[in-house]
Amino acid sequence: MYTHEDLSALAKFYKKQLLEDTVPFWFPRSYDQEHGGYLLMRDADGELIDTDKAVWIQGRACWLLSTLYNTIEPKKEWLEGAKLGYEFLKNKCFDANGKMYFHVDRAGNPIRMRRYFFSETFAVIAFSAYAKASGDQEAANLARKIFGICLEYANGERKIEPKFENTRPSIGIGVPMIMINTAQQLRETIGDERCDKAIMGWIDTIEKYFVKDDIRCVLEQATPDGQIIDHIDGRTLNPGHAIEGAWFILHEAEYRSQDARLIDLGCRMLDYMWERGWDHEFGGILYFRDIYDKPVQEYWQDMKFWWPQNETIIATLLAYTLTKDEKYANMHKQIHSYAYTNFHDKENGEWFGYLHRDGRVAQTAKGNLFKGPFHLPRQEWYCYQILRNYEKHDKAKSSIYLSSIL
Repeated sequence: MYTHEDLSALAKFYKKQLLEDTVPFWFPRSYDQEHGGYLLMRDADGELIDTDKAVWIQGRACWLLSTLYNTIEPKKEWLEGAKLGYEFLKNKCFDANGKMYFHVDRAGNPIRMRRYFFSETFAVIAFSAYAKASGDQEAANLARKIFGICLEYANGERKIEPKFENTRPSIGIGVPMIMINTAQQLRETIGDERCDKAIMGWIDTIEKYFVKDDIRCVLEQATPDGQIIDHIDGRTLNPGHAIEGAWFILHEAEYRSQDARLIDLGCRMLDYMWERGWDHEFGGILYFRDIYDKPVQEYWQDMKFWWPQNETIIATLLAYTLTKDEKYANMHKQIHSYAYTNFHDKENGEWFGYLHRDGRVAQTAKGNLFKGPFHLPRQEWYCYQILRNYEKHDKAKSSIYLSSIL
């Protein structure tokens, strides 16, 4: 179990790591004062290895800085840094039709457009958090407008160019997952009346089509009626991704006054994918698994990437604080110890992104088109928020109890 003192120490640890180790690795060195946005493709020691900009990561970094300003301390540097990201995204990262790019050069000239709308979802959370921090009404309006576009994509009103032929139709868990968290962030910063109902609809979709209680797993892909696609791609599970979805649902349970049905769903998802993903030999969450334990196609299937560990740290801690189940305390201790022992760069700060199964560093970059200041600082920030709120709740309950017996 975790004692009150253990949880208090954990809160201090996460806050210290966030503010004295993780954030200082990225900022202020990554502010691009010449072109706007952030220069985030960096090696282990912070050396810049490329000046291109991933639009996902620009949005995520803007979200982080705005969120730090909103929830930790209203530091002028963080607000000014967030504005660099907001202005760059707004002015450089949309094409003439309003679709956002995936990859641009330092000045914002387009390099790559991808089919899906995840750049837009990260713009929503960035613009809404920045709007709350700055009071900028234009940013708030844009956040809500882009969220509306995301809703149209998610509901099928706007069509995404298909990647495959229709021989083997499928649906994916990625869209409902990212839309849950996008709506949660929008709701909790500037508010939007569309969020509550939409979130519950996406949760229902995940439970109905992707959570398989009979074989204890959460699918990444399914047939349109929720059946297993018994081919290599269809059988591939991503434990860290499903665990991320689990904590989104647990977060919603907490928001809805500890909704018992959502706690049960989120914990089932966490349990199933911990069983599938935890490496009993070396520790950590494996990247891919097969539903039936057959060989997985992707060669990186047994590597340890940084972000599944971050999501699992959040999910296990949130599950514990919601249920008080000792099982989740033990799981959290395991993943926390593994991740901070193996991923954390004690010399330069931040985390390495990619380890071999046995824990050896596969490559040293801290920032690239997919890794930047998001999953790790979000984990440290969110865990600190969980524990701070948990401590306040415990103190309030203690006060009520004392009042009742005095």
